[in-house]
Amino acid sequence: MNTYLSGAAVCALSFAFVTQAAATEWNASVWGKRRAFTEHVEKIAELVSEKTNGEFTINISYGGLGKNTDNLDGISIGAFEMAQFCAGYHADKNRAITVLELPFLGVADLKEEVAVSRAVYAHPAVAKEMEQWNAKMLMTSPMPQYNLVGTGEPRDTLAKMEGMRVRATGGLGEAFKAVGGVPTSVTSAEAYNAMESGVVDTVAFAQHAHLSFGTINKADWWTANLNPGTVNCPVVVNIDAYDALSDAEREALDGSVDEALDHYLANYGELLKKWDSILEEKGVQKVEFSPEVIAEFKAKAADPAREAWIKDMEAQGIPGQELYDLVVDTLEKTRASN
Repeated sequence: MNTYLSGAAVCALSFAFVTQAAATEWNASVWGKRRAFTEHVEKIAELVSEKTNGEFTINISYGGLGKNTDNLDGISIGAFEMAQFCAGYHADKNRAITVLELPFLGVADLKEEVAVSRAVYAHPAVAKEMEQWNAKMLMTSPMPQYNLVGTGEPRDTLAKMEGMRVRATGGLGEAFKAVGGVPTSVTSAEAYNAMESGVVDTVAFAQHAHLSFGTINKADWWTANLNPGTVNCPVVVNIDAYDALSDAEREALDGSVDEALDHYLANYGELLKKWDSILEEKGVQKVEFSPEVIAEFKAKAADPAREAWIKDMEAQGIPGQELYDLVVDTLEKTRASN
């Protein structure tokens, strides 16, 4: 009997060891704290674990694996298997997707943002560029149009934006520069201190980030309808790690993207519903721009930025016109289907 039990114990231990060895564990690098911007990453980790009975897990680290501006580099060397980054942090490394950061693209809501991002991510030029970083696009992090919070008197005309020091990256920074602003690309985590110390007068963020990074707490006013554009922040996976997944694990990951994004959209929708009450609670003035000011801003920022971007991309061998046309066509098709 003792011999039998010993043999059974050995078998059980051996099985446990094999099971443990066969399990897949990924690390995902994000930043800040858990918020609306990271809910799809949290959700996909939950879904993947459920679908594989815990055999495929994704551990999410908020800044513990690297800086947000270094996440694409971390993916390229396999420091972690999944990461979130924003195109404007290093536009030279992800040139093709910066089409999604051009000012005044006309994207009306988060569903349209998902649609145009998916279309652009699927373009061969994007896949080819991401391969240079050993990265594969998994899903977007759709954000509403950015708007400003600021201190002092509201900058409610273009003349008042002359000399305005604004935290804005990528195409947004170029848009404000076109009307006399002075953009700076401090990271999201540094935005509050930059505002508090007077390094910047205003900060351009989506609503969740104004809350998460505390800039709303320093604000005297908020631009409700400027809507100059947004930033694009993909979630990517390391190609080698993705290729090493079993068929079941890969199916669990890819098959959870839609559900994770649906969860993200529902969660963000609740935040947007509460936004006006948050402004009132914090005593932040809501500033509305006239249609004339918005039209003037668009004329000065949108057309020149688009033409300059297309010319620059084409000169680098990237199909800029094709990518821009893809965004426009996708918006038209999305609206027609609705």
